[in-house]
Amino acid sequence: MGEIIERYGTWTYLLLFLTIFCETGLVVTPFLPGDSLIFVVGAFAAAGMFDVNLLALMMIVAAIGGNWLNYRIGAYIGPAVFEKDYRLLKKKYLLQTQEFFEKHGAKTIIIARFLPIVRTFAPFLAGVGRMNQAKFTLYNVIGSVAWVSLFLYGGYFFGNIPIVKKNLTIAILVIVFASFIPTAFEVIRRKYFPGKSKS
Repeated sequence: MGEIIERYGTWTYLLLFLTIFCETGLVVTPFLPGDSLIFVVGAFAAAGMFDVNLLALMMIVAAIGGNWLNYRIGAYIGPAVFEKDYRLLKKKYLLQTQEFFEKHGAKTIIIARFLPIVRTFAPFLAGVGRMNQAKFTLYNVIGSVAWVSLFLYGGYFFGNIPIVKKNLTIAILVIVFASFIPTAFEVIRRKYFPGKSKS
């Protein structure tokens, strides 16, 4: 990140905006960094390399806009997306996210923000399923504000603590690992305890 800031200067803001926007705005880019990137950027903001409040506003707008684009793409493509496999659109991820929707309902839009891969497919499937736009927009805003605020200000306040600063790579790996725990738990539950899928 330091090298990127040094090379691109204020253009780094645009790069960060596009990364967060595309992570959920394009259903074929679930591999882009989310939680860890926001946390690291927060730590750099604490070191004076970014304006943390400008970052917060920018990333929240990017997250909301990305989800909205993905929702519209899903609404345009429709249920036909389940009829066959696509090279860049893995059907198993769609089915996993669909099951998540069945369990948690519209709140999935909020919950999914904190789940890698699921957060990329959730707004898409909300569009496929023609979720009410007003409800989607409300949950989209709530989820985006909570997600960005938690990781950005978490990085801002904790990223510059000496022990965290000296072990930033480990801290990032812990965040990435922790973010995958709910998804992994859900996969294991479905595989080994299918009878408990409904609560």
